Amino acid sequence: MRAIVAESAEQLTWRDVPDVTAGPGEVLIKVAAAGVNRADVLQAAGKYPPPPGASETIGMEVSGTIADVGAGVSKWSVGQEVCALLAGGGYAEYVAVPAGQVLPIPARVDLIDAAGIPEVACTVWSNLVMTARLGPGQLALLHGGGSGIGTHGIQVARALGARVAVTAGSTEKLDFCRELGAQIMINYQDEDFVARLAQETEGAGVNVILDIMGAAYLDRNIDALATDGWLIVIGMQGGVKAELNIGKLLAKRARVVGTTLRARPVTGPNSKSAVVDAVTESVWPMFANGAVRPIIGARLPVQQAGEAHQLMVSGKVTGKIVLTV
Repeated sequence: MRAIVAESAEQLTWRDVPDVTAGPGEVLIKVAAAGVNRADVLQAAGKYPPPPGASETIGMEVSGTIADVGAGVSKWSVGQEVCALLAGGGYAEYVAVPAGQVLPIPARVDLIDAAGIPEVACTVWSNLVMTARLGPGQLALLHGGGSGIGTHGIQVARALGARVAVTAGSTEKLDFCRELGAQIMINYQDEDFVARLAQETEGAGVNVILDIMGAAYLDRNIDALATDGWLIVIGMQGGVKAELNIGKLLAKRARVVGTTLRARPVTGPNSKSAVVDAVTESVWPMFANGAVRPIIGARLPVQQAGEAHQLMVSGKVTGKIVLTV
């Protein structure tokens, strides 16, 4: 089979690699498309190795057709169209994945666009709902509102009855976030999000913050939180080290959670399979009733994976980038 091999961050080559097969408890997917994530860009640059035992091939989510099932798999069968959350291996013609990380294609979503859903859906639901318990009437702040996670998170939060604030770096992205249902739009290029949110909430603050920036925003995120608020850090685009004012944290009874999805175990409490089950049960009906739709900003052939990574780094795309195989 063929797959993308990262010769370097700039040289991603589509070439022959050893075939993969479905082991016990796994399904083999003939890949139709793969979603592009910032973690893929970091892995290509040698900065984010896959978890032990995972494929060295880049790619954390795919859509496609089941080509084979391993021993002990009863839920899935050959020929079904599915999408899947991966620890690696997605930029390829075939990928083997634990059966518990496979999802049906959501209603109203075509096979190609479905490749851009598993990672954002599992990230948003596991953090906003399973961890922070976001609910009706609460206010969520999503940094990077125009990203794949941001555009999906806006829709899910609104479907739950929550209010949404977003930060983004352009008027175009903020306008798109407004169309998706966000109510507070903050351009981080020329506006301080802490001051704006204090004004919008009359000083009460934000119930849940989903943050992709990390160190650069840590102190200001605490300032923006409401009493009993949750700060969930899922990225480090703004650095990895920062000082935390414990006094502020204690005064607000705030909770700071750092989390990743990729390195979670396959099964058990808080596992990838548990998240996938919760997403299938709770988020897939949102696609069926039209409350949520995939936001795909660009589609490129997998042979142009390098260009796709450059496009992601540029920040010019709103929503997800998908590679067609």
